Amino acid sequence: MSHNYHLGVLLGDAIGPEIVPVAVRAVDAAMEAAGAGKVEWEQLPLGFEAIEKFGEHTPMSTLKALEATDGWLLGPHDSASYPEPLRSTLNPSGTIRKHFGLFANIRPARSFPGQDCVKPGTDLVIVRENTEGFYADRNTFRGTGEMMPTPDMAIMHGIITREGSRRIAVEAFTLAEQRRKHVTIVHKANVLRMTTGLFRDVAREVAKDFPDVTVDDFHIDAMTTHLVRRAPDFDVIVTENMFGDILSDLSGELAGSLGIAPSLNSSADRAMAQASHGSAPDIAGRDIANPIAMIGSAAMLLRWLGSKHDDTAVARAGDLIDRAVEATVTSGTSTPDMGGASTCSGFGEALVDQIGSLV
Repeated sequence: MSHNYHLGVLLGDAIGPEIVPVAVRAVDAAMEAAGAGKVEWEQLPLGFEAIEKFGEHTPMSTLKALEATDGWLLGPHDSASYPEPLRSTLNPSGTIRKHFGLFANIRPARSFPGQDCVKPGTDLVIVRENTEGFYADRNTFRGTGEMMPTPDMAIMHGIITREGSRRIAVEAFTLAEQRRKHVTIVHKANVLRMTTGLFRDVAREVAKDFPDVTVDDFHIDAMTTHLVRRAPDFDVIVTENMFGDILSDLSGELAGSLGIAPSLNSSADRAMAQASHGSAPDIAGRDIANPIAMIGSAAMLLRWLGSKHDDTAVARAGDLIDRAVEATVTSGTSTPDMGGASTCSGFGEALVDQIGSLV
């Protein structure tokens, strides 16, 4: 029996208020078409909207409200444009990620049949550790993990732990069992022997519990060339934070556009749908932003909810969204970044029609 769900909506900045409502409409249409439960949406302030009302980009009231939800959609934020001192603090997505301990960042990259892209046939997933590694803001209880002892010297530190490496590796191998049973570990253990060496070794240890999954590993610099040359050969790629960020952006472009690159941030009991791309303030308000990444992120959230609650109907709604996106693009409807002429809102309308026709 399907559940009803209480989901948060954080529109974000720039193109956020354009692409997030399209994803909301897609979820509602797919839930109804799949015979799933109802969604109660709760819109919460974040970014410039919150700064104007509360003087901070991520108010505690928003975090408290999210604690009462089953998951949420987060639009992109334009934190580089925030006034100081907010610009120099942990950004909204980082604040939420740290508050809820969202250690897994799952970033698929899949090309659409018939679409012009660098590497047709790409269908891989970057599984990125999301709470430690070589992004300084992930490594401290308080502060950003960066320091500047003198005007001419800046220092950052990176942390990799056995437990952090183990749990992200488990996520990667579990996902690979549901896909093509191949995991690639990415590291830089020839230079960063103790840190990324630990990450690699722990991932190899986890691999022993998944004997049906093929395992290989590459240094980060070699991995970038392998992706450019033969992205379709890869299935699940697991790596630390910064490497995962770089590889997922590269993979998204190889598959067609960052505008189609979805993402899910999760822990054992929380999940946040967030597109991999930024807020694109240069095209905000023009109704030309590509909503596919945000829509795909929402579909990932539905499948996560289906797995967590043993709810096949809501998982089916997530699958239905993905099928409808592919059918919409294949039919010739896409935004300018993909060579099409559709508006953002127009793509959303076509998608809802496709969801109905697939059922």
